[in-house]
Amino acid sequence: MNVDALFPADLPEPAYWEEQFPQRELPDGAKVTRLGPSPTGFIHIGGIYVGMIDRDIATNTGGVYLVRVEDTDQSREVEGALEQFARGFAYFGIDSDEDANHGSYGPYLQSQREQIYLSFVRELLRQGKAYLCFATKEELAETTQRQQAAKVPSGYYGKWAIWRDAPAADVEAKLAEGAAYVVRFRAPDGADGQRASFVDAIRGRLEHEANRNDAVILKSSDQSPRLPTYHFAHAVDDHLMRVNLVIRGDEWISSVPLHQQLFAALEFEPIEYAHIAPLMKQIPGGKRKLSKRKDPEAGVDFYIAEGFPAEAVLYYLRGLANGRLAELPLPEALAAPIHLDQCGVAGPLVDLVKLEDISANHIATLTGQQIFDAVRVWATTYDPELVTVLDSNPDLALRALAVERDGVDNPRKDLRKWSTFRPEYGFFFPELFTPVAGPTDERLAALNVAPDVITSFASELIAGYEHLDDPQAWFAQIRDLAVKQGFAPNAKEYKKNPDAYPGSIREASQLVRVAITGSTRSPDLHATTQALGAPETLRRLQALLAKTA
Repeated sequence: MNVDALFPADLPEPAYWEEQFPQRELPDGAKVTRLGPSPTGFIHIGGIYVGMIDRDIATNTGGVYLVRVEDTDQSREVEGALEQFARGFAYFGIDSDEDANHGSYGPYLQSQREQIYLSFVRELLRQGKAYLCFATKEELAETTQRQQAAKVPSGYYGKWAIWRDAPAADVEAKLAEGAAYVVRFRAPDGADGQRASFVDAIRGRLEHEANRNDAVILKSSDQSPRLPTYHFAHAVDDHLMRVNLVIRGDEWISSVPLHQQLFAALEFEPIEYAHIAPLMKQIPGGKRKLSKRKDPEAGVDFYIAEGFPAEAVLYYLRGLANGRLAELPLPEALAAPIHLDQCGVAGPLVDLVKLEDISANHIATLTGQQIFDAVRVWATTYDPELVTVLDSNPDLALRALAVERDGVDNPRKDLRKWSTFRPEYGFFFPELFTPVAGPTDERLAALNVAPDVITSFASELIAGYEHLDDPQAWFAQIRDLAVKQGFAPNAKEYKKNPDAYPGSIREASQLVRVAITGSTRSPDLHATTQALGAPETLRRLQALLAKTA
């Protein structure tokens, strides 16, 4: 059989590609890492986790980090996936040194590397290290049934590999018919029953059953473009891109024996692997892998849409990778290197409650202007109305953010992510605040103060209200009026004889709080009124007197 006749006449030799992509000039010990997302789905937070480690290792060794999109399974490609990759990487600042937009070792989309793969497939065919296989789906299914009946491992190997040693005449006949074929790698003889071993950068020396299967390395000849399977593409690409460290999920450990065989057959230098334990989720009775199909928090867009600051998420993920980093302050942890030998072999749990605590602590260290800017950027996509409000009231927003934050040792931590700005701070803005609708408003009901008492209290408070700078003097006017209106001086006295009072000073104060903030829980009330200003504070108090329909 004339192997070359199966390929384009102008197909370059492997040596051409070796010259096109020479060894990189990097310092000793430099690591070239890569992330290979597949556009068959949106990126998992685990992809950011691995990309973060890739980026860190490459940077701290003076190496290179690249992103190569593994899009050989084009029938399953999801529309918008590539844009989502870019969005996720940009949000978390995991910028690649080389990707589809720049770099000298591309193309960085596997679907654009057809000629490269064909050159190396042809070379393996020439050397008898690969062969054409015309087995149909029906024949493969029948082989599997026979293997199951014989209680032997399933696969395409040995006597079950019906085209492995087929006579040349049979191959020529099939080609003459125009029958579709795949190209299979010829696994080394004697692999059955053997063991393969390698040193994992995280797990140390590992041993696994040697690969016996004649894996498909080039998909069916009736497809265009002719694209390889993952196993072959990764071997060729990692070699030509001069990647020397592959960090990937531990589900690929069982594939290492095949990958070792491919590297040997192609006469490539072996590559170092580091297999990361997957991110996990706690469930009743145990834990499982974080799943994009089942868990919203598995998708990268979840964190962007919720408005988790990228720094907080990266800090959390770095702590999952290396426990020592979780003990450092955030700025130090983001700057400290990740060490592969400190990565655990058990999957770390993703705890959103803990992440929110980390996020709240981080936000509490930011200035009001930094928060304002970040919330505005987030809201541009996820809450356009809020953008309009912020743009109309920038000074009010900064005053609101200063309440119990500026100049205090223990600032408020109510803002846990950007999406909580509206529920936590929205009441400051007249456009977003719904005033109480008179003394019978349901928000006042829990205080159990009679409507006529509310009306009397509010009328006298509004008539004599003073917008005082001193918080104690400001509160004194509410306390004094409450006593004058018959409220108990404290909760203890009220509990002794509840029928003698309309409530205590606490209930009187809460009437003011609900009128001003819409809730019985809010930041410091005096500081809130100072942020709102006297006219807006009075407007809200006057709503206590509104007539209901």
